Amino acid sequence: MQQKSRLFLRALKYSIPHLGKCMQKQHFNRCTFADHYYSRIKLKKYHLTKCLQNKLKISELARNIPSRSFSSKDFPPIKQENETSLSENMDAFEKVRTKLETQPQEEYEIINAEVKHGGFVYYQEGCCLVRSKDEEADNDNYEVLFNLEELKLDQPFIDCIRVAPDEKYVAAKIRTEDSEASTCIVVKLSDQPVMEASFPNVSSFEWVKDEEEEDVLFYTFQRNLRCHDVYRATFGDNKRNERFYTEKDPSYFVFLYLTKDSRFLTINIMNKTTSEVWLIDGLSPWDPPVLIQKRIHGVLYYVEHRDDELYILTNVGEPTEFKLMRTAADTPAIMNWDLFFTMKRNTKVVDLDMFKDHCVLFLKHSNLLYVNVIGLADDSVRSLKLPPWACGFIMDTNSDPKNCPFQLCSPIRPPKYYTYKFAEGKLFEETGHEDPITKTSRVLRLEAKSKDGKSVPMTVFHKTDSEDLQKKPLLVHVYGAYGMDLKMNFRPERRVLVDDGWILAYCHVRGGGELGLQWHADGRLTKKLNGLADLEACIKTLHGQGFSQPSLTTLTAFSAGGVLVGALCNSNPELLRAVTLEAPFLDVLNTMMDTTLPLTLEELEEWGNPSSDDKHKNYIKRYCPYQNIKPQHYPSVHITAYENDERVPLKGIVNYTEKLKEAVAEHAKDAGEGYQAPNIILDIQPGGNHVIEDSHKKITAQIKFLYEELGLDSTSVFENLKKYVKF
Repeated sequence: MQQKSRLFLRALKYSIPHLGKCMQKQHFNRCTFADHYYSRIKLKKYHLTKCLQNKLKISELARNIPSRSFSSKDFPPIKQENETSLSENMDAFEKVRTKLETQPQEEYEIINAEVKHGGFVYYQEGCCLVRSKDEEADNDNYEVLFNLEELKLDQPFIDCIRVAPDEKYVAAKIRTEDSEASTCIVVKLSDQPVMEASFPNVSSFEWVKDEEEEDVLFYTFQRNLRCHDVYRATFGDNKRNERFYTEKDPSYFVFLYLTKDSRFLTINIMNKTTSEVWLIDGLSPWDPPVLIQKRIHGVLYYVEHRDDELYILTNVGEPTEFKLMRTAADTPAIMNWDLFFTMKRNTKVVDLDMFKDHCVLFLKHSNLLYVNVIGLADDSVRSLKLPPWACGFIMDTNSDPKNCPFQLCSPIRPPKYYTYKFAEGKLFEETGHEDPITKTSRVLRLEAKSKDGKSVPMTVFHKTDSEDLQKKPLLVHVYGAYGMDLKMNFRPERRVLVDDGWILAYCHVRGGGELGLQWHADGRLTKKLNGLADLEACIKTLHGQGFSQPSLTTLTAFSAGGVLVGALCNSNPELLRAVTLEAPFLDVLNTMMDTTLPLTLEELEEWGNPSSDDKHKNYIKRYCPYQNIKPQHYPSVHITAYENDERVPLKGIVNYTEKLKEAVAEHAKDAGEGYQAPNIILDIQPGGNHVIEDSHKKITAQIKFLYEELGLDSTSVFENLKKYVKF
């Protein structure tokens, strides 16, 4: 069975979206997490795979080992909950035919999630789940398996597909762009495919086959953004649906992952700092699961399997950064783990892929990307430094033991395909037209010195032929929470801004994960102000090195990134001219004191517990954007919020906006004639998703706001944007 080759680092990203207040499409906590959403981008005959990512979530400290039970006792099937009504004015998510014209007469086309299994490719075509012969995947010769319109959802799309081992069934997770709720359907594959079952609120799911050749679907059930229950179901004549596991600690999140060789299904129980993994034998899924290592506070570990050995990516031991260990599958406990490979300090492990004779690590070190290929037969290591323009990996689905394909991207450059061929020991680059952005723009890796002397990396983009950069507009990006990297995937509107003369700067401040686990630890709890100091140092460094000036400087963030942006607006508003925020987390204190909210318990490790710890409460008061608003001159602020957002409640954003407007009005009274007060705009969008990344209305409104605030002519930028985004 062909599987996504993403270890539990990938699971961490997944749960993180369900674990934090960040973004990522995200998800994640009060951030956003977009799940295993894999799309395929094609350029004529070239096939590129694009991953739309999301967020993270965080959990409370684990003070004890929660009780758990594994039982084969049948439970009644979960009943479908009533669907909430969706606004007719909701922007349609443009999943198909988004144009990215990087070369004349060449079009990119975004297609939904797809999976290859056997000789077929399974994917979404229009409103249908379809499959076609592998060699026919790019023409219209396909078989319709299920019409999504039968679910009566508003513009549904598929964001995850799993095919049963012997291709008797296919399962697909279906969502709408304005809600985080999902439905998993199971379709029986036959001459006349038919939907066999439907399960609401499914987060992760995987197939295994038992001793009697029966397909068993394991899936996790999510309530109120919390994922604690694992179910298993069978179909056909022996239909059943039973609860298999329940996590008792509300601060943990449960995620399923099938090892790449399909030998083990793993139950991953994790929060942001601690994890625990149970193994289900892929050959005997009805046997009790085996615990690898019970949770130890502060110890994270993720598991792959090869040739009766477990490969464990973990932070156990010193230094407390990720390292690769291995042990025999029949002796999985921590005392048997042998150190196999150690990363350099300040290295971010992005992902791991396991092959028959090789292990491939995808790394970020000193703000540059690397691939390390480890030969498992001789323990040889080959480290490949990737092109300096590359800012992010996109992992590919792959079952070919001879090749490791992946893609590289940047905020202004669409994904480009690379393949490492083990036999040749070489990295091959996709041939074809070179994107002109490589010649017309520059990418710079800079550093700023924070107050405590810490070096903070920055990534800067601007046009090669720009003159007098000090007079150019600057758009700064920041996140700095949950140990998540600042998103640097390709966004067509970012490219248009660079083409129009803007400088883009991405500040990788503490609290994020760009330099490893310690980088996150140094920017959370009672070190959160480090991230604010880093952001301030980055902007001052950019100005000092001739990149723009305060009157032309803008700042943007989403979700938990709003904490640092809001704090900077309170402490150093003179550095900025305008700010755009999306679904921002702005009222940290009141939110973290409300334990009735879905994510508060999960996020105590990131922000602290102000309800029971005065130290945490007083510290949060020092930087909380809402708590520190005061009458003074502020930059203009544009906030996009979502009506039914469960991760960042609308109430906190509305309260922040009203208080900010009052402070601005009070300051204007004393400022005298001629004072131009900043514009404070709150744009509330319908829907219940956390971040709708591809909404052209949102993109248009934000760009229009920035140009108007800086007094720039936006005619050309909107004309250019039409080349990339289909309105």
